[in-house]
Amino acid sequence: MILRAILAGLAVLGAALALWQWLAARRFPLHQRITNRSFAPPVTLLKSLKGCDAATEDCLRSWLQQDYGGKVQALFGVASADDPVSGVVRRLIAEFPEVDVQLVVCGPARGTNSKISKLIEMAVLPKYETLVISDADVRVPPDLLANVVAPLQDDDVGLVNCFYRLANPSTLAMQWEAISINADFWSQVLQSRSLEPLDFALGAVMVTRRKQLEEIGGFESLVNCLADDFQLGNRIARLGYRIELCPVVAECWDPSMDWHAVWKHQLRWARTIRVCRPAPYFFSILSNGSVWAIFWLLCGLVWASMQNPVAANHDWWALIVPAALIVFRILLAADLQHQLTKSWSHARFAWLVPIRDLLQAALWICAFAGRRIEWRGRRFILRPDGTLVADDNALS
Repeated sequence: MILRAILAGLAVLGAALALWQWLAARRFPLHQRITNRSFAPPVTLLKSLKGCDAATEDCLRSWLQQDYGGKVQALFGVASADDPVSGVVRRLIAEFPEVDVQLVVCGPARGTNSKISKLIEMAVLPKYETLVISDADVRVPPDLLANVVAPLQDDDVGLVNCFYRLANPSTLAMQWEAISINADFWSQVLQSRSLEPLDFALGAVMVTRRKQLEEIGGFESLVNCLADDFQLGNRIARLGYRIELCPVVAECWDPSMDWHAVWKHQLRWARTIRVCRPAPYFFSILSNGSVWAIFWLLCGLVWASMQNPVAANHDWWALIVPAALIVFRILLAADLQHQLTKSWSHARFAWLVPIRDLLQAALWICAFAGRRIEWRGRRFILRPDGTLVADDNALS
């Protein structure tokens, strides 16, 4: 009875936290656009590239088709001129002769973060003060630049970023990951923001000024960090600047991944968050949407099977309530995905939500059980300060 009471309390707490998360998301003006585009400072786009897939060209092209009133310089950095993505960039340069686009072939990596290594070399080439840093797999709408630079009119704003969605969950494993990204992650960010100002950045699209970048020591200060986006935003916030969220949503187009690849991706993410925000991550298990309700329901089923029918009938609520909380979690997750993606195509995978929560609980445990990760085909050990050291001999 004590165990069931504890599970009941945790399940109700989890549902309350999920409702709070949903309400925080509902209050945010997602997808809202600015009406005044008079503020259009010249910007330099910095993209670190490695390899390409079927979506890469469209993702890069979306940045060269911006409906933006200011000048745009685009710098695409690669580690080798022989990288297949170099050919993609050259085609785009020929396709958009009116846009200031440059392919930058960078030298050897300067640290464990190869993306930041390329950004270090590109950082001496920007013509403009406003810098836009974006991941390679990000596709954006034509009005993204006009909207994402708008908050920089306020000098107290040091960085602007925006939410993103997994746009192509092409496998069942990616549908599972899409729940984490398209339903939970962005709404959890807003839930956190309802308690305190943002002190981190989301890496899909980040806009800052060269002044702020220099004040934190440039990209050089991030060259061994795994969560370079978190660290960039965190260090700018610690200088007293505000981190703002743009309501426009970007798209991330990932290559097709099976369960093994998605698990490694999620484990890297879990261990990264655990290092960056240890206390919030430790207590995040309390807000796991349905795992406590599932355990409560299973405990109730086991107890009912051990009782006589009369006694079991008196305890019907111990089965109905947790089942209702699981359904409640599924409905909230479906609505959050709809808010972000403006589509109901995910609805047929709603049954994955409880499975997602169970696996997320396993990931939570694994996040504390090791420090090894795999990233971009290499193996690393994640230090307590968020930096990486190469570990090419073992992988957990």
